[in-house]
Amino acid sequence: MPKRISYTVEGVVQGVNFRSYTVKQASQIGLTGFVKNDSGGTVSGEAQGDDSAIKQFVQSLNKGPSAADVAKVDHKDIPTKDGESGFDQA
Repeated sequence: MPKRISYTVEGVVQGVNFRSYTVKQASQIGLTGFVKNDSGGTVSGEAQGDDSAIKQFVQSLNKGPSAADVAKVDHKDIPTKDGESGFDQA
């Protein structure tokens, strides 16, 4: 059964290839959704897939690319969406 989360990543996460890292990680484990920069210096988005893939994805968000310094990752369950074909960078 698929699940979907919304997430926000705080810390040094803009200007360090965090969005491209997130797309790569999500695509490798078969998630759909998106990632975007927010005006407050955070990165946020949504991800959908099976429970184990979502857990793996959240772990990768906490790690981030080598140049990032992740301070906090918040995520919550939200309703699933139909019709997404991939994971996009906005």
